[in-house]
Amino acid sequence: MSKSPAPPAKTAASRSGSVQSVERALSLLEVLGEDEEGYRLTDLAARTGLSPSTVHRLLTTLEKRRFVQFNQSDSMWHVGRQAFSVGSAFVRQRNFVAPALPYLRQLRDRTRETANLGVIDDGEVVVLTQIESREIMRAITRVGGRVPMVASGMGKAILATYAQADVAAIVSSQGLPRKTPRSVVRPSALNEELASIRARGYAVDDEEFMPGLRCIAAVVYNNQAEALCAISVSGLSARLTDERVAGIGALVHAIARDLTIALGGKLPAGSDG
Repeated sequence: MSKSPAPPAKTAASRSGSVQSVERALSLLEVLGEDEEGYRLTDLAARTGLSPSTVHRLLTTLEKRRFVQFNQSDSMWHVGRQAFSVGSAFVRQRNFVAPALPYLRQLRDRTRETANLGVIDDGEVVVLTQIESREIMRAITRVGGRVPMVASGMGKAILATYAQADVAAIVSSQGLPRKTPRSVVRPSALNEELASIRARGYAVDDEEFMPGLRCIAAVVYNNQAEALCAISVSGLSARLTDERVAGIGALVHAIARDLTIALGGKLPAGSDG
């Protein structure tokens, strides 16, 4: 009687419950999402460490489901409309995004700079939506982009609402990365800045994430008087000059307060927003 063949050895991926082909396909989507200009197949292979044949096989499968699309005129691959359809469900869950749009447009129109709305996810700010400026060099990061809390105006605005122990936990987990020469890299300096943010009601990313760009942000609160999200304006530091920061900060603070009230949120005790 012949023996049954031995079962194949479990790989690290199977032991962890992951499926290699799915992980590879998702890694391609993540890379494609980094640049709206798209990528050539060879560039995707280099970025993901996969062979060109594997990349091509995965891309053609994703193309059939409309998660990616191929532009024959320049041989570039792009994110497809189905990826947008699925990803937009993340925004639709957050029912404050649509009501916030008129407030973001007001910010954009009054400052002529890009207005953003972001939330915290795993110690980083994720930009959920933005109303772009009509000026050159419009936004610090795109919709869906992620920025460390400590290097972001919106992130620091929200950090300033946290208890000291929670701030310390974020710093311990995420560190204080030096993105530019102006990044905050010492815990004591961060704590001093958070105290200033609490006093004035808005935060400033002063070229801390990207040289030459500034972001001015304030918090929108939920009905428990906790940070729901943050809104900001971002643009070139040559336009967001030192002379404009205080005025724009007061404006962002006021619009964040108005949006808090419109959403049924509650302002913290002893605060006007």
